[in-house]
Amino acid sequence: MQFDHVDFETDSRLTADAFHSDRNDTSDFGCIINSCRSLYSSLFSNSRVEFVRRQANEVAHALARDATLLASHTVYYDIPNCIESLIINEML
Repeated sequence: MQFDHVDFETDSRLTADAFHSDRNDTSDFGCIINSCRSLYSSLFSNSRVEFVRRQANEVAHALARDATLLASHTVYYDIPNCIESLIINEML
């Protein structure tokens, strides 16, 4: 699953800054960020991780809100109903 040109957006400045930082963080959060960096570098080429304000990232916020209601890990192959109208509105 080598993905190209994937933009990862987070509305957490702390998360985006930690992802791009060279600082060694041994906290639980730092371990998660290190795991994300490892996956990112091995699976995603020509991609980026960036901070966006929540107001400008309604789709990600709606998807994250809906994900808290799921009982287990989910992979979407089609646009989930919870964000379909938001994506269509962004395309107009």
